[in-house]
Amino acid sequence: MSQSSTAIFGARRDQAFPTLSEADIDHMRRFGEASAYAAGEHIIRAGDVAPGLIVVLSGKVDITQDGLGRRETIVSHGPGSFVGELAQLSARPSLVNAEAAEPVEAFVIPSRRVRDLMVQEANLGERIMRALILRRVGLLESATSGPIIIGPLGNADVLRLQGFLARSGQPHRVLDSGGDPCAITLVERFDVDPHHLPVVLCPNGRLLMNPGEKDLARCIGLLRPIDADTLYDVAIVGAGPAGLAAAVYAASEGLSTIVLDCRAFGGQAGASSRIENYLGFPTGITGMALMARAYNQAQKFGVEMVIPDEAKLLSAATDNSGARYLLDVGDGETVRTRSVVIASGARYRRLDVANLSRFEGTSVHYWASPIEGRLCAGQEVALVGAGNSAGQAAVYLASHARKVALLARGGSLDASMSRYLVERIKAQPNIEVLTETEIEELEGEEGNLATVRWRNRVSGEATTRPISHLFLFIGADPNTDWLAQCNVALDAKGFIRTGSELGAEHGLMETSRGGVFAIGDVRCGSVKRVAAAVGEGAQVVAAVHAYLARDGAPPSRLKA
Repeated sequence: MSQSSTAIFGARRDQAFPTLSEADIDHMRRFGEASAYAAGEHIIRAGDVAPGLIVVLSGKVDITQDGLGRRETIVSHGPGSFVGELAQLSARPSLVNAEAAEPVEAFVIPSRRVRDLMVQEANLGERIMRALILRRVGLLESATSGPIIIGPLGNADVLRLQGFLARSGQPHRVLDSGGDPCAITLVERFDVDPHHLPVVLCPNGRLLMNPGEKDLARCIGLLRPIDADTLYDVAIVGAGPAGLAAAVYAASEGLSTIVLDCRAFGGQAGASSRIENYLGFPTGITGMALMARAYNQAQKFGVEMVIPDEAKLLSAATDNSGARYLLDVGDGETVRTRSVVIASGARYRRLDVANLSRFEGTSVHYWASPIEGRLCAGQEVALVGAGNSAGQAAVYLASHARKVALLARGGSLDASMSRYLVERIKAQPNIEVLTETEIEELEGEEGNLATVRWRNRVSGEATTRPISHLFLFIGADPNTDWLAQCNVALDAKGFIRTGSELGAEHGLMETSRGGVFAIGDVRCGSVKRVAAAVGEGAQVVAAVHAYLARDGAPPSRLKA
Protein backbone atom coordinates (compact mmCIF):
# COMPACT_ATOMS: atom_id res chain seq x y z
CA MET A 1 0.00 0.00 0.00
CA SER A 2 1.25 3.49 -0.84
CA GLN A 3 2.05 5.99 1.90
CA SER A 4 -0.82 8.27 0.87
CA SER A 5 -3.29 5.39 0.91
CA THR A 6 -2.04 4.29 4.31
CA ALA A 7 -2.61 7.81 5.66
CA ILE A 8 -6.15 7.87 4.29
CA PHE A 9 -7.28 4.51 5.67
CA GLY A 10 -5.28 4.82 8.89
CA ALA A 11 -6.55 2.75 11.80
CA ARG A 12 -9.40 1.28 9.72
CA ARG A 13 -7.10 -0.34 7.18
CA ASP A 14 -7.89 -3.85 8.44
CA GLN A 15 -11.60 -3.20 8.03
CA ALA A 16 -11.14 -1.75 4.54
CA PHE A 17 -8.92 -4.64 3.42
CA PRO A 18 -9.84 -7.68 5.54
CA THR A 19 -8.28 -11.09 5.04
CA LEU A 20 -10.95 -13.78 4.68
CA SER A 21 -10.64 -17.06 6.54
CA GLU A 22 -11.00 -20.44 4.85
CA ALA A 23 -14.47 -20.70 6.37
CA ASP A 24 -15.41 -17.30 4.92
CA ILE A 25 -14.20 -18.33 1.48
CA ASP A 26 -16.14 -21.60 1.65
CA HIS A 27 -19.33 -19.65 2.44
CA MET A 28 -18.70 -17.36 -0.53
CA ARG A 29 -17.85 -19.97 -3.15
CA ARG A 30 -21.46 -20.88 -3.92
CA PHE A 31 -22.12 -17.33 -5.07
CA GLY A 32 -19.20 -17.18 -7.53
CA GLU A 33 -17.59 -18.75 -10.56
CA ALA A 34 -13.97 -19.90 -10.85
CA SER A 35 -11.60 -17.71 -12.84
CA ALA A 36 -7.88 -17.36 -13.55
CA TYR A 37 -5.69 -14.50 -14.76
CA ALA A 38 -2.23 -14.51 -16.27
CA ALA A 39 0.58 -12.34 -14.91
CA GLY A 40 0.26 -8.84 -16.35
CA GLU A 41 -3.37 -9.30 -17.36
CA HIS A 42 -5.65 -6.29 -16.91
CA ILE A 43 -8.56 -7.62 -14.86
CA ILE A 44 -10.39 -4.28 -14.50
CA ARG A 45 -9.84 -0.93 -16.17
CA ALA A 46 -11.13 2.30 -14.65
CA GLY A 47 -14.27 3.36 -16.52
CA ASP A 48 -15.29 -0.22 -17.41
CA VAL A 49 -17.81 -2.33 -15.52
CA ALA A 50 -15.99 -4.96 -13.45
CA PRO A 51 -17.10 -8.60 -13.64
CA GLY A 52 -18.00 -8.44 -9.94
CA LEU A 53 -16.37 -9.04 -6.57
CA ILE A 54 -13.14 -11.03 -7.16
CA VAL A 55 -11.97 -13.30 -4.32
CA VAL A 56 -8.24 -14.06 -4.64
CA LEU A 57 -7.25 -17.65 -3.85
CA SER A 58 -3.62 -17.47 -4.98
CA GLY A 59 -1.33 -14.90 -6.59
CA LYS A 60 -1.41 -11.12 -6.29
CA VAL A 61 -3.59 -8.36 -7.77
CA ASP A 62 -2.45 -4.72 -7.79
CA ILE A 63 -5.13 -2.07 -7.41
CA THR A 64 -4.10 1.27 -8.92
CA GLN A 65 -5.59 4.66 -9.65
CA ASP A 66 -4.46 6.95 -12.41
CA GLY A 67 -3.05 10.35 -11.62
CA LEU A 68 -2.17 12.76 -14.38
CA GLY A 69 0.81 11.15 -16.00
CA ARG A 70 1.39 8.62 -13.24
CA ARG A 71 -0.21 5.54 -11.73
CA GLU A 72 -0.42 5.05 -7.96
CA THR A 73 -0.80 1.67 -6.29
CA ILE A 74 -3.52 1.73 -3.65
CA VAL A 75 -3.15 -1.82 -2.37
CA SER A 76 -2.01 -5.29 -3.44
CA HIS A 77 -4.48 -8.11 -2.83
CA GLY A 78 -3.09 -11.53 -1.98
CA PRO A 79 -4.75 -14.86 -1.05
CA GLY A 80 -7.82 -14.34 1.11
CA SER A 81 -8.43 -10.77 -0.12
CA PHE A 82 -11.17 -9.58 -2.42
CA VAL A 83 -11.16 -6.98 -5.20
CA GLY A 84 -14.04 -4.49 -5.36
CA GLU A 85 -15.69 -1.38 -3.90
CA LEU A 86 -19.19 0.12 -3.95
CA ALA A 87 -19.29 0.27 -7.75
CA GLN A 88 -19.43 -3.52 -7.82
CA LEU A 89 -22.54 -3.55 -5.62
CA SER A 90 -24.63 -2.11 -8.47
CA ALA A 91 -22.55 -3.05 -11.54
CA ARG A 92 -21.38 0.52 -12.14
CA PRO A 93 -18.07 1.28 -13.90
CA SER A 94 -14.96 0.78 -11.81
CA LEU A 95 -13.09 3.75 -10.38
CA VAL A 96 -9.77 1.90 -10.22
CA ASN A 97 -7.62 -0.50 -12.20
CA ALA A 98 -6.87 -4.09 -11.23
CA GLU A 99 -3.93 -5.99 -12.75
CA ALA A 100 -2.58 -9.46 -12.03
CA ALA A 101 0.97 -8.91 -10.70
CA GLU A 102 1.52 -12.68 -10.94
CA PRO A 103 -0.65 -15.64 -11.99
CA VAL A 104 -3.95 -15.49 -10.09
CA GLU A 105 -6.52 -18.12 -9.18
CA ALA A 106 -9.81 -16.64 -8.01
CA PHE A 107 -13.56 -16.81 -8.16
CA VAL A 108 -15.82 -13.97 -9.27
CA ILE A 109 -19.14 -13.09 -7.61
CA PRO A 110 -21.33 -11.10 -10.06
CA SER A 111 -23.00 -7.97 -8.69
CA ARG A 112 -26.45 -9.52 -8.43
CA ARG A 113 -24.97 -12.42 -6.44
CA VAL A 114 -23.05 -10.01 -4.20
CA ARG A 115 -26.43 -8.72 -3.06
CA ASP A 116 -27.56 -12.31 -2.41
CA LEU A 117 -24.41 -12.86 -0.36
CA MET A 118 -25.15 -9.73 1.71
CA VAL A 119 -28.61 -11.01 2.60
CA GLN A 120 -27.96 -14.73 3.03
CA GLU A 121 -24.65 -14.48 4.91
CA ALA A 122 -25.43 -11.62 7.30
CA ASN A 123 -22.24 -11.53 9.39
CA LEU A 124 -19.93 -11.98 6.43
CA GLY A 125 -22.02 -9.56 4.39
CA GLU A 126 -21.66 -6.92 7.09
CA ARG A 127 -17.86 -7.12 6.94
CA ILE A 128 -17.84 -6.97 3.15
CA MET A 129 -20.25 -4.02 3.08
CA ARG A 130 -18.13 -2.11 5.58
CA ALA A 131 -15.04 -2.75 3.47
CA LEU A 132 -16.77 -1.56 0.28
CA ILE A 133 -17.91 1.65 1.97
CA LEU A 134 -14.49 2.36 3.51
CA ARG A 135 -12.79 1.83 0.16
CA ARG A 136 -15.11 4.38 -1.44
CA VAL A 137 -14.41 6.82 1.40
CA GLY A 138 -10.69 6.34 0.76
CA LEU A 139 -11.12 7.11 -2.92
CA LEU A 140 -13.16 10.21 -2.09
CA GLU A 141 -10.49 11.48 0.29
CA SER A 142 -7.62 10.77 -2.10
CA ALA A 143 -9.30 12.91 -4.81
CA THR A 144 -7.33 11.09 -7.49
CA SER A 145 -9.89 8.74 -9.07
CA GLY A 146 -12.92 9.57 -11.17
CA PRO A 147 -13.68 12.36 -13.65
CA ILE A 148 -11.54 15.50 -13.90
CA ILE A 149 -13.27 18.89 -14.10
CA ILE A 150 -11.15 21.54 -15.81
CA GLY A 151 -12.18 25.18 -15.67
CA PRO A 152 -11.85 28.50 -13.83
CA LEU A 153 -12.19 28.09 -10.06
CA GLY A 154 -15.39 29.73 -8.83
CA ASN A 155 -17.04 29.45 -12.25
CA ALA A 156 -20.77 28.68 -11.91
CA ASP A 157 -20.62 25.59 -14.12
CA VAL A 158 -17.51 24.27 -12.37
CA LEU A 159 -19.32 24.62 -9.04
CA ARG A 160 -22.44 22.99 -10.51
CA LEU A 161 -20.56 19.93 -11.76
CA GLN A 162 -18.43 19.72 -8.63
CA GLY A 163 -21.52 19.91 -6.44
CA PHE A 164 -23.31 17.21 -8.44
CA LEU A 165 -20.42 14.76 -8.16
CA ALA A 166 -19.90 15.49 -4.47
CA ARG A 167 -23.58 14.95 -3.65
CA SER A 168 -23.56 11.77 -5.74
CA GLY A 169 -20.70 10.33 -3.69
CA GLN A 170 -18.37 10.23 -6.70
CA PRO A 171 -14.60 10.79 -6.43
CA HIS A 172 -13.42 13.56 -8.74
CA ARG A 173 -10.80 16.24 -9.24
CA VAL A 174 -11.07 19.92 -10.07
CA LEU A 175 -8.18 21.60 -11.90
CA ASP A 176 -7.91 25.35 -12.33
CA SER A 177 -7.60 26.08 -16.05
CA GLY A 178 -5.98 29.39 -15.25
CA GLY A 179 -3.11 28.21 -13.10
CA ASP A 180 -2.76 24.46 -12.78
CA PRO A 181 0.01 23.15 -15.12
CA CYS A 182 -1.79 19.82 -15.64
CA ALA A 183 -5.01 21.63 -16.56
CA ILE A 184 -3.19 23.88 -19.03
CA THR A 185 -1.52 20.82 -20.59
CA LEU A 186 -4.85 19.01 -20.98
CA VAL A 187 -6.55 22.06 -22.50
CA GLU A 188 -3.73 22.32 -25.03
CA ARG A 189 -3.66 18.58 -25.75
CA PHE A 190 -7.39 18.45 -26.51
CA ASP A 191 -7.34 21.85 -28.25
CA VAL A 192 -10.15 23.21 -26.09
CA ASP A 193 -11.38 26.73 -26.81
CA PRO A 194 -11.40 28.68 -23.49
CA HIS A 195 -15.02 29.66 -24.21
CA HIS A 196 -15.97 25.97 -24.01
CA LEU A 197 -14.70 25.59 -20.46
CA PRO A 198 -15.35 23.85 -18.19
CA VAL A 199 -14.69 20.45 -19.68
CA VAL A 200 -14.82 17.07 -17.98
CA LEU A 201 -12.43 14.21 -18.73
CA CYS A 202 -14.22 10.96 -17.86
CA PRO A 203 -12.38 7.81 -16.71
CA ASN A 204 -13.26 6.09 -20.01
CA GLY A 205 -11.32 8.77 -21.93
CA ARG A 206 -14.29 10.78 -23.22
CA LEU A 207 -14.08 14.56 -23.05
CA LEU A 208 -17.33 16.43 -22.36
CA MET A 209 -17.75 20.14 -23.07
CA ASN A 210 -19.59 21.79 -20.15
CA PRO A 211 -22.00 18.86 -19.82
CA GLY A 212 -25.34 18.76 -18.07
CA GLU A 213 -25.56 16.57 -15.01
CA LYS A 214 -27.40 13.86 -16.91
CA ASP A 215 -24.80 13.72 -19.69
CA LEU A 216 -22.02 13.50 -17.12
CA ALA A 217 -23.86 10.79 -15.19
CA ARG A 218 -24.29 8.72 -18.35
CA CYS A 219 -20.60 9.12 -19.24
CA ILE A 220 -19.37 7.83 -15.87
CA GLY A 221 -22.00 5.09 -15.68
CA LEU A 222 -24.11 6.49 -12.85
CA LEU A 223 -27.16 6.70 -15.11
CA ARG A 224 -28.12 3.69 -17.19
CA PRO A 225 -30.89 3.20 -19.75
CA ILE A 226 -34.22 2.09 -18.31
CA ASP A 227 -35.24 -1.42 -19.35
CA ALA A 228 -38.60 -0.96 -21.05
CA ASP A 229 -39.42 -4.67 -20.59
CA THR A 230 -39.11 -4.66 -16.80
CA LEU A 231 -42.26 -4.34 -14.72
CA TYR A 232 -41.65 -2.90 -11.25
CA ASP A 233 -43.86 -3.39 -8.24
CA VAL A 234 -43.21 0.17 -7.11
CA ALA A 235 -41.63 3.24 -8.68
CA ILE A 236 -40.49 5.89 -6.21
CA VAL A 237 -40.12 9.47 -7.42
CA GLY A 238 -37.61 11.24 -5.20
CA ALA A 239 -34.48 10.03 -3.40
CA GLY A 240 -34.63 12.10 -0.23
CA PRO A 241 -35.10 10.58 3.24
CA ALA A 242 -38.71 9.55 2.54
CA GLY A 243 -37.98 8.03 -0.88
CA LEU A 244 -34.85 6.17 0.23
CA ALA A 245 -36.63 4.80 3.31
CA ALA A 246 -39.49 3.55 1.14
CA ALA A 247 -36.98 1.97 -1.24
CA VAL A 248 -35.11 0.14 1.53
CA TYR A 249 -38.29 -1.25 3.11
CA ALA A 250 -39.94 -2.13 -0.20
CA ALA A 251 -36.92 -3.95 -1.64
CA SER A 252 -36.09 -5.72 1.64
CA GLU A 253 -39.64 -7.08 1.65
CA GLY A 254 -39.34 -8.50 -1.85
CA LEU A 255 -40.85 -5.77 -4.02
CA SER A 256 -39.04 -4.92 -7.24
CA THR A 257 -38.24 -1.24 -6.80
CA ILE A 258 -36.94 1.63 -8.90
CA VAL A 259 -36.07 5.12 -7.64
CA LEU A 260 -35.86 8.27 -9.77
CA ASP A 261 -34.53 11.68 -8.80
CA CYS A 262 -33.78 14.65 -11.02
CA ARG A 263 -30.73 15.83 -9.02
CA ALA A 264 -28.92 13.53 -6.59
CA PHE A 265 -29.79 11.26 -3.71
CA GLY A 266 -30.39 12.81 -0.29
CA GLY A 267 -32.75 15.68 -1.08
CA GLN A 268 -32.53 18.75 1.14
CA ALA A 269 -31.43 16.58 4.07
CA GLY A 270 -28.35 15.55 2.09
CA ALA A 271 -27.22 19.18 2.00
CA SER A 272 -27.39 19.60 5.77
CA SER A 273 -23.99 20.21 7.35
CA ARG A 274 -24.95 18.42 10.57
CA ILE A 275 -28.10 16.72 11.89
CA GLU A 276 -28.02 16.39 15.67
CA ASN A 277 -31.62 15.52 16.56
CA TYR A 278 -31.97 12.34 14.49
CA LEU A 279 -32.53 9.31 16.71
CA GLY A 280 -29.48 7.13 17.22
CA PHE A 281 -26.77 9.69 16.44
CA PRO A 282 -25.98 11.45 19.74
CA THR A 283 -22.88 13.12 18.31
CA GLY A 284 -24.69 14.17 15.14
CA ILE A 285 -24.12 13.19 11.54
CA THR A 286 -23.83 15.13 8.30
CA GLY A 287 -26.81 14.90 6.01
CA MET A 288 -24.60 13.54 3.23
CA ALA A 289 -23.25 10.74 5.43
CA LEU A 290 -26.73 9.74 6.59
CA MET A 291 -28.22 9.78 3.11
CA ALA A 292 -25.21 7.96 1.58
CA ARG A 293 -25.75 5.14 4.06
CA ALA A 294 -29.41 4.94 3.05
CA TYR A 295 -28.48 5.00 -0.65
CA ASN A 296 -25.98 2.16 -0.22
CA GLN A 297 -28.47 0.24 1.89
CA ALA A 298 -31.08 0.47 -0.84
CA GLN A 299 -28.59 -0.83 -3.44
CA LYS A 300 -27.71 -3.69 -1.11
CA PHE A 301 -31.32 -4.88 -1.44
CA GLY A 302 -31.29 -4.52 -5.23
CA VAL A 303 -33.06 -1.19 -5.77
CA GLU A 304 -32.54 0.19 -9.27
CA MET A 305 -31.34 3.79 -9.00
CA VAL A 306 -32.06 6.12 -11.94
CA ILE A 307 -30.34 9.36 -10.90
CA PRO A 308 -30.37 12.00 -12.25
CA ASP A 309 -33.49 11.45 -14.31
CA GLU A 310 -36.71 13.40 -14.04
CA ALA A 311 -40.26 12.09 -13.90
CA LYS A 312 -42.27 14.19 -16.34
CA LEU A 313 -45.70 12.55 -16.61
CA LEU A 314 -47.68 9.92 -14.72
CA SER A 315 -50.32 8.13 -16.77
CA ALA A 316 -52.39 4.96 -16.63
CA ALA A 317 -51.10 1.93 -18.53
CA THR A 318 -53.43 0.62 -21.20
CA ASP A 319 -51.83 -2.72 -22.11
CA ASN A 320 -52.35 -6.14 -20.52
CA SER A 321 -48.79 -6.52 -19.19
CA GLY A 322 -49.74 -6.08 -15.54
CA ALA A 323 -48.53 -2.50 -15.34
CA ARG A 324 -50.99 -0.03 -13.83
CA TYR A 325 -48.97 3.12 -14.41
CA LEU A 326 -46.39 4.56 -16.79
CA LEU A 327 -43.84 7.16 -15.75
CA ASP A 328 -42.43 9.16 -18.64
CA VAL A 329 -38.89 10.34 -17.93
CA GLY A 330 -36.17 12.12 -19.90
CA ASP A 331 -34.84 10.95 -23.28
CA GLY A 332 -38.14 9.31 -24.21
CA GLU A 333 -37.83 6.52 -21.67
CA THR A 334 -40.74 4.99 -19.74
CA VAL A 335 -40.95 3.15 -16.42
CA ARG A 336 -43.66 0.46 -16.21
CA THR A 337 -44.92 -0.07 -12.69
CA ARG A 338 -47.80 -1.46 -10.66
CA SER A 339 -47.72 1.31 -8.04
CA VAL A 340 -46.13 4.71 -7.52
CA VAL A 341 -44.81 6.49 -4.44
CA ILE A 342 -44.34 10.24 -4.87
CA ALA A 343 -41.57 11.55 -2.62
CA SER A 344 -40.47 14.45 -4.79
CA GLY A 345 -40.02 16.75 -1.81
CA ALA A 346 -39.65 20.46 -2.23
CA ARG A 347 -37.62 22.95 -4.23
CA TYR A 348 -35.70 25.81 -2.67
CA ARG A 349 -37.59 29.07 -2.35
CA ARG A 350 -35.90 32.04 -4.03
CA LEU A 351 -35.48 35.50 -2.61
CA ASP A 352 -37.66 38.22 -4.18
CA VAL A 353 -34.81 40.48 -5.32
CA ALA A 354 -34.74 41.80 -8.88
CA ASN A 355 -31.28 40.67 -9.98
CA LEU A 356 -30.94 37.50 -7.90
CA SER A 357 -30.52 35.22 -10.93
CA ARG A 358 -27.34 37.07 -11.99
CA PHE A 359 -25.51 35.73 -8.95
CA GLU A 360 -26.98 32.25 -8.56
CA GLY A 361 -24.45 29.49 -9.03
CA THR A 362 -21.43 31.67 -8.20
CA SER A 363 -22.33 33.88 -5.23
CA VAL A 364 -25.85 32.91 -4.14
CA HIS A 365 -26.11 29.44 -2.62
CA TYR A 366 -28.95 27.22 -1.37
CA TRP A 367 -26.84 24.81 0.67
CA ALA A 368 -23.63 24.94 2.68
CA SER A 369 -21.26 22.10 1.86
CA PRO A 370 -17.47 21.88 2.08
CA ILE A 371 -17.36 23.33 -1.44
CA GLU A 372 -19.08 26.53 -0.30
CA GLY A 373 -17.09 26.49 2.93
CA ARG A 374 -13.85 26.71 0.97
CA LEU A 375 -15.23 29.49 -1.25
CA CYS A 376 -16.00 31.79 1.67
CA ALA A 377 -13.01 30.99 3.88
CA GLY A 378 -11.90 34.09 5.79
CA GLN A 379 -14.69 36.26 4.36
CA GLU A 380 -17.85 37.83 5.71
CA VAL A 381 -21.00 36.12 4.42
CA ALA A 382 -24.73 36.72 4.78
CA LEU A 383 -27.30 34.00 5.43
CA VAL A 384 -31.08 34.46 5.27
CA GLY A 385 -33.38 32.13 7.21
CA ALA A 386 -34.64 31.21 10.66
CA GLY A 387 -35.32 27.47 10.50
CA ASN A 388 -33.17 24.53 11.52
CA SER A 389 -31.51 24.31 8.12
CA ALA A 390 -30.48 27.95 8.39
CA GLY A 391 -29.17 27.40 11.90
CA GLN A 392 -27.12 24.35 10.93
CA ALA A 393 -25.68 26.21 7.95
CA ALA A 394 -24.81 29.29 10.01
CA VAL A 395 -22.91 27.24 12.58
CA TYR A 396 -21.08 25.34 9.85
CA LEU A 397 -20.14 28.47 7.91
CA ALA A 398 -18.94 30.16 11.10
CA SER A 399 -16.12 27.59 11.22
CA HIS A 400 -14.89 28.80 7.81
CA ALA A 401 -15.96 32.42 7.36
CA ARG A 402 -14.60 35.40 9.25
CA LYS A 403 -18.15 36.52 10.04
CA VAL A 404 -21.70 35.31 9.39
CA ALA A 405 -24.57 37.80 9.29
CA LEU A 406 -27.76 35.79 9.99
CA LEU A 407 -30.84 37.68 8.75
CA ALA A 408 -34.36 36.77 9.89
CA ARG A 409 -37.70 38.40 9.07
CA GLY A 410 -39.19 37.56 12.46
CA GLY A 411 -38.51 39.04 15.86
CA SER A 412 -36.48 36.07 17.14
CA LEU A 413 -35.18 32.65 16.15
CA ASP A 414 -36.98 30.81 18.97
CA ALA A 415 -40.29 30.43 17.15
CA SER A 416 -38.87 28.44 14.22
CA MET A 417 -35.50 27.00 15.27
CA SER A 418 -34.63 24.19 17.69
CA ARG A 419 -33.42 25.42 21.04
CA TYR A 420 -30.04 23.70 20.84
CA LEU A 421 -29.27 25.55 17.61
CA VAL A 422 -30.36 28.91 19.02
CA GLU A 423 -28.02 28.41 21.97
CA ARG A 424 -25.17 27.31 19.73
CA ILE A 425 -25.58 30.36 17.49
CA LYS A 426 -25.51 32.65 20.53
CA ALA A 427 -22.25 31.00 21.59
CA GLN A 428 -20.53 31.70 18.25
CA PRO A 429 -18.65 35.04 18.49
CA ASN A 430 -18.58 35.49 14.70
CA ILE A 431 -22.33 35.05 14.08
CA GLU A 432 -24.36 38.27 14.15
CA VAL A 433 -28.13 37.71 14.36
CA LEU A 434 -30.18 40.47 12.71
CA THR A 435 -33.91 40.06 13.31
CA GLU A 436 -36.73 41.99 11.62
CA THR A 437 -34.36 42.35 8.65
CA GLU A 438 -34.75 41.77 4.91
CA ILE A 439 -32.40 41.81 1.92
CA GLU A 440 -33.09 44.83 -0.21
CA GLU A 441 -30.45 44.94 -2.96
CA LEU A 442 -27.57 42.93 -4.44
CA GLU A 443 -24.75 44.50 -6.44
CA GLY A 444 -21.83 43.05 -8.37
CA GLU A 445 -20.35 42.46 -11.81
CA GLU A 446 -20.08 39.50 -14.18
CA GLY A 447 -22.07 37.21 -11.92
CA ASN A 448 -19.92 37.89 -8.87
CA LEU A 449 -21.59 39.48 -5.88
CA ALA A 450 -19.79 42.48 -4.34
CA THR A 451 -22.18 44.12 -1.87
CA VAL A 452 -25.41 43.28 -0.07
CA ARG A 453 -27.84 45.85 1.33
CA TRP A 454 -30.47 44.98 3.91
CA ARG A 455 -33.00 47.01 5.86
CA ASN A 456 -34.46 46.68 9.36
CA ARG A 457 -38.25 46.49 9.02
CA VAL A 458 -38.88 48.28 12.32
CA SER A 459 -36.36 51.11 12.34
CA GLY A 460 -36.03 51.46 8.56
CA GLU A 461 -32.25 51.61 8.89
CA ALA A 462 -30.38 50.34 5.81
CA THR A 463 -26.97 48.62 5.95
CA THR A 464 -24.60 47.90 3.06
CA ARG A 465 -21.68 45.52 3.47
CA PRO A 466 -19.02 44.11 1.12
CA ILE A 467 -20.20 40.51 0.87
CA SER A 468 -19.34 38.06 -1.93
CA HIS A 469 -21.43 35.06 -0.84
CA LEU A 470 -25.10 34.95 0.15
CA PHE A 471 -26.80 31.82 1.51
CA LEU A 472 -30.59 31.40 1.30
CA PHE A 473 -32.51 29.06 3.60
CA ILE A 474 -35.97 30.63 3.42
CA GLY A 475 -38.08 27.51 3.07
CA ALA A 476 -39.24 25.50 0.11
CA ASP A 477 -42.26 24.97 -2.14
CA PRO A 478 -43.65 21.54 -3.03
CA ASN A 479 -42.06 19.97 -6.09
CA THR A 480 -45.33 19.10 -7.82
CA ASP A 481 -45.31 21.08 -11.07
CA TRP A 482 -44.75 17.84 -12.97
CA LEU A 483 -48.11 16.52 -11.67
CA ALA A 484 -50.17 19.27 -13.34
CA GLN A 485 -51.48 16.89 -16.03
CA CYS A 486 -51.52 13.71 -13.91
CA ASN A 487 -54.92 14.00 -12.13
CA VAL A 488 -53.34 13.88 -8.68
CA ALA A 489 -55.24 16.22 -6.34
CA LEU A 490 -53.23 19.10 -4.83
CA ASP A 491 -54.12 21.68 -2.22
CA ALA A 492 -54.03 25.43 -2.78
CA LYS A 493 -50.30 25.57 -2.02
CA GLY A 494 -49.40 22.70 -4.35
CA PHE A 495 -48.96 19.95 -1.75
CA ILE A 496 -50.42 16.52 -2.55
CA ARG A 497 -53.69 15.74 -0.80
CA THR A 498 -53.90 12.31 0.81
CA GLY A 499 -56.02 10.34 3.27
CA SER A 500 -58.69 12.27 5.15
CA GLU A 501 -58.03 15.28 2.91
CA LEU A 502 -59.80 13.28 0.19
CA GLY A 503 -62.36 11.28 2.17
CA ALA A 504 -62.70 8.45 4.65
CA GLU A 505 -62.23 5.79 1.96
CA HIS A 506 -58.61 6.81 1.31
CA GLY A 507 -55.64 5.56 3.31
CA LEU A 508 -53.35 7.95 5.19
CA MET A 509 -50.84 8.32 2.33
CA GLU A 510 -53.04 7.40 -0.63
CA THR A 511 -53.63 10.09 -3.24
CA SER A 512 -56.71 10.65 -5.39
CA ARG A 513 -55.47 7.89 -7.72
CA GLY A 514 -55.54 4.30 -6.52
CA GLY A 515 -52.06 2.79 -6.26
CA VAL A 516 -50.40 6.22 -6.14
CA PHE A 517 -49.11 7.34 -2.73
CA ALA A 518 -47.39 10.48 -1.43
CA ILE A 519 -44.90 10.76 1.44
CA GLY A 520 -42.51 13.27 2.98
CA ASP A 521 -42.40 17.02 2.45
CA VAL A 522 -44.51 16.88 -0.72
CA ARG A 523 -47.55 15.52 1.18
CA CYS A 524 -50.09 17.94 2.60
CA GLY A 525 -49.97 17.90 6.40
CA SER A 526 -46.63 16.09 6.73
CA VAL A 527 -44.20 16.97 9.51
CA LYS A 528 -41.15 18.56 7.90
CA ARG A 529 -38.49 16.55 9.74
CA VAL A 530 -36.05 13.89 8.53
CA ALA A 531 -37.28 11.35 11.08
CA ALA A 532 -40.90 11.92 10.04
CA ALA A 533 -39.99 11.47 6.37
CA VAL A 534 -38.18 8.20 7.12
CA GLY A 535 -41.18 7.01 9.14
CA GLU A 536 -43.57 7.75 6.28
CA GLY A 537 -41.24 5.94 3.89
CA ALA A 538 -41.42 2.83 6.04
CA GLN A 539 -45.17 3.13 6.62
CA VAL A 540 -46.13 3.56 2.98
CA VAL A 541 -44.71 0.14 2.07
CA ALA A 542 -47.50 -1.53 4.07
CA ALA A 543 -50.02 0.48 2.03
CA VAL A 544 -48.30 -0.56 -1.20
CA HIS A 545 -48.43 -4.23 -0.15
CA ALA A 546 -52.15 -3.90 0.61
CA TYR A 547 -52.80 -2.29 -2.76
CA LEU A 548 -50.85 -4.95 -4.64
CA ALA A 549 -52.75 -7.67 -2.75
CA ARG A 550 -56.05 -6.10 -3.80
CA ASP A 551 -54.66 -5.89 -7.33
CA GLY A 552 -54.62 -9.68 -7.30
CA ALA A 553 -51.13 -10.48 -8.58
CA PRO A 554 -48.06 -11.66 -6.65
CA PRO A 555 -45.02 -9.35 -6.43
CA SER A 556 -42.98 -9.37 -9.63
CA ARG A 557 -39.28 -10.23 -9.77
CA LEU A 558 -36.62 -8.34 -11.65
CA LYS A 559 -34.85 -10.14 -14.45
CA ALA A 560 -31.60 -11.80 -13.29
